[in-house]
Amino acid sequence: MRTATLGPAQRAESLAGMAERELDILVVGGGVVGAGTALDAVTRGLTTGIVEARDWASGTSSRSSKLIHGGLRYLEMLDFALVREALKERGLLLERIAPHLVRPVPFLYPLQHKGWERWYAGSGVALYDAMSMARGHGRGLPLHRHLSRRHALRVAPCMKKDALVGALQYYDAQMDDARFVATLVRTAVSYGARAANRARVTGFLREGERVVGARVQDVEGGGEYEIRAKQIVNATGVWTDDTQAMVGERGQFHVRASKGIHLVVPKDRINSTTGLILRTEKSVLFVIPWGRHWIVGTTDTDWDLDKAHPAASSADIDYLLEHVNSVLAVPLSRDDVQGVYAGLRPLLAGESDATSKLSREHTVAHPVPGLVVVAGGKYTTYRVMAKDAVDEAVHGLDMRVADCVTEEIALYGAEGYRALWNARARIAADTGLHVVRVEHLLNRYGSAAQEILALIAENPTLGAPLQAADDYLRAEVVYAASHEGARHLDDVLTRRTRISIETFDRGARSAREAAELMAPVLGWDKDQIEREVEHYEKRVEAERESQRQPDDLTADAARLGAPDIVPL
Repeated sequence: MRTATLGPAQRAESLAGMAERELDILVVGGGVVGAGTALDAVTRGLTTGIVEARDWASGTSSRSSKLIHGGLRYLEMLDFALVREALKERGLLLERIAPHLVRPVPFLYPLQHKGWERWYAGSGVALYDAMSMARGHGRGLPLHRHLSRRHALRVAPCMKKDALVGALQYYDAQMDDARFVATLVRTAVSYGARAANRARVTGFLREGERVVGARVQDVEGGGEYEIRAKQIVNATGVWTDDTQAMVGERGQFHVRASKGIHLVVPKDRINSTTGLILRTEKSVLFVIPWGRHWIVGTTDTDWDLDKAHPAASSADIDYLLEHVNSVLAVPLSRDDVQGVYAGLRPLLAGESDATSKLSREHTVAHPVPGLVVVAGGKYTTYRVMAKDAVDEAVHGLDMRVADCVTEEIALYGAEGYRALWNARARIAADTGLHVVRVEHLLNRYGSAAQEILALIAENPTLGAPLQAADDYLRAEVVYAASHEGARHLDDVLTRRTRISIETFDRGARSAREAAELMAPVLGWDKDQIEREVEHYEKRVEAERESQRQPDDLTADAARLGAPDIVPL
């Protein structure tokens, strides 16, 4: 595979190249579905471009539960097709597409009733495993097992003894969602796609009723481009209706936003060797292992305020703490919460809630010639959504186009990952890094970790950890800017790394060191470094203030106190 660098020079070349000659496919939206669509299109031999108004995965795709899962609870709704599809995708991701980014995670499901519940829940989990194996992609995960109460409490000593009579343990998978999207984009670029973040679509070009391109503003440089394409795919998630409005046509469906918040707490606050899945009166609650932390989530509430920066209120945080504390022997307090993040799910809605149930399934439409819209769905099935979107776009192309091949395409960094993992002790000895550091790099970058090791070999000071976030090496900050498309401090501390949710200071103490590491790559002067640090500190304070507010309205107003940074 060719190299896949998303540095400043490549971004400028991509924007100029997209405006130079007509593309087959222009994808609008840089979340997981848009990135997947770009990869699908370019690997069918189509000339492809992708633009994103902010940073890659800056919306929903960086604020999920970080799970790749079949949707166990959809079995209870008898939605077998959705579960079957998701389990196949889970298996492909684990075994072939992204073994360096997606890995198994165990969950304990506590049983609260003797007899019938073990039979009922056990049958569901057994069917879940059977459906996974039947697709031929379940070998990467252990099968479920039944546990007595005593055994369950040995596995998860954090549980109250009276909170369960026994348990089931089963496996799903997890990934770093924002890192996954950046890797998708890089993979698409390695096959010839052109990609530019911080490039906002301000309108569509029309010839009669047909959409023939888009006007794109370079948010960084201030220029405007007209990018012409035979087909445009609108993959903007919760912004679907807003993007659709630019065409001036009535959409065939609407997308509603549902807010989900998550808490991040240190590993030592919950004594368990397994994740937990708990029923609530509205949905399910996950306690998910996350390195040296746990992620606790999620909520599911309507949101019609600012889409770019959904805010978690004090009521949201209290809701999660109340429900998780109902089963914990040692309850969590607000002081235990290291990080908080909120995201919006794009749910499909009909003309009225009375006639159309909000759906997690996806749909693809062709509302006007030249424009395809894809919306809804879940992270796990992004590849299927992308395939369906490109299949629809192909109908509007006057040419023969190859079938989808993304089932067979490993993402950037997957090739050679397992061999390097087996050689991690030798790599550690050769580089002078501790083997734990090498494992960290391999599990975040796969075989692309060699590119980071090359940076360290050239400048050994980059092999040191960040002073206030020692899980991450200084080289990772430089690499984020030089290879992964990070344009601002916020991109690095929030998405390329997870320092903003994994430290009690929310990354504020790492801000200056990270900005100074990024500066040479991005050409920042001292004034720009100061602006980046000041903006990040204001963002952290605005988020903290929003999380002290009692409800969505006041939380949203507080969060908007820190606007997005725009270079001068």
